[in-house]
Amino acid sequence: MDHRHRIPPDPAFTLTELRYAVAVSETLHFGRAATACHVSQPTLSAGIRKLEDQLGVRLFERSSKQVHPTREGEIVIERARAVLSAAQDLADRVSGELDPLEGSLCVGLIPTVAPYLLSWLIPALTDELPSLELVVQEAMTHQLLDAVREHTVEAILLARPFDESGLVVHSLYHEPFFLFAPSDHALARRKRVSQRHLEDHRVLLLTEGHCLREQALEVCRTARSRQVRPEGDFRATSLETVRQMVIAGLGVTLMPAMALTAEDEARESTVTIPFVKPRPGREIVLAHRRGSARSEGFSRLADLIRASLPDSVAPR
Repeated sequence: MDHRHRIPPDPAFTLTELRYAVAVSETLHFGRAATACHVSQPTLSAGIRKLEDQLGVRLFERSSKQVHPTREGEIVIERARAVLSAAQDLADRVSGELDPLEGSLCVGLIPTVAPYLLSWLIPALTDELPSLELVVQEAMTHQLLDAVREHTVEAILLARPFDESGLVVHSLYHEPFFLFAPSDHALARRKRVSQRHLEDHRVLLLTEGHCLREQALEVCRTARSRQVRPEGDFRATSLETVRQMVIAGLGVTLMPAMALTAEDEARESTVTIPFVKPRPGREIVLAHRRGSARSEGFSRLADLIRASLPDSVAPR
């Protein structure tokens, strides 16, 4: 019998079960994995058992408090990631052969960009790309990089620098920083400030993990401005919290231009002061996987963003 054109039999497991196994390996918890997969825990557990039965190996060591992949499980999970990635690529290429900017597009953004950029970007996209359904995911830089490489999101908007390996990066705009301070602060009467002016003052920062925190520390540069002040170390999880802390008189901060509002300009209790040249700031970019079926669409999307920018930032 000629077997040259024989089609191999279907595997007895599904992509869904592979996805369950990957989720458990990432969360090390069946309940959290079920939540991430939008299924009940019994459904996920049954899927894992079925996958183990079909493969003939035990994927996870389970105890009352911990879940860890077995040696065989680590091998299966590594290959499961590759299979899921290939399946997503197939789906992307099919959809990309229509119009890369039609249908659902999942985009990730860092928290210090998302609320300010989306307020003007979504109306622009609605006008220019009425067939595009934008799905937004907000996360820290390292989480977005993992998500785009694992096909959880298709593109990400974030600030340089970051590990760009395996990604295509489109520069979008440069966003200058301003000093945002209480109106009775020692620096409030200056028309311009320099980085050295920050040395003896408390600079309110975001918590660890925010790239804007590291950029602010780079602007401060000196060890003195990085130290915890005698009054205490105030850190916030969002720019909006930092804004309220400045309004309350707890210190000064570096505010990205796009995050400043008309209310900030009109408020008597705070001031917004530009830096002397060269002005500190950050570069915001759009990044996606190299070889993505939507590559041409992402180039168009980057062009659209650059063409729609508010006056407070400069296109790159």
